[in-house]
Amino acid sequence: MRLKYHKDTDSLSINLNEKTGAESLEVASGIIINLDKDNNIVGIDISQASQIINLSELEVSDIPHKSGS
Repeated sequence: MRLKYHKDTDSLSINLNEKTGAESLEVASGIIINLDKDNNIVGIDISQASQIINLSELEVSDIPHKSGS
């Protein structure tokens, strides 16, 4: 999973995997879900991110990881 904040557009991209999006659905104002060709979620885009979420803090806990990485 990859998170990237785009300061110039105040948007946050959350890529859940490396698959390419084939369709996008706006599920709420400024919240777009990207789907692959099989309708699996591959990403989330948030417009005006700094107004919707706290970008100054990112907490990750209890995430399993691959051994040997």
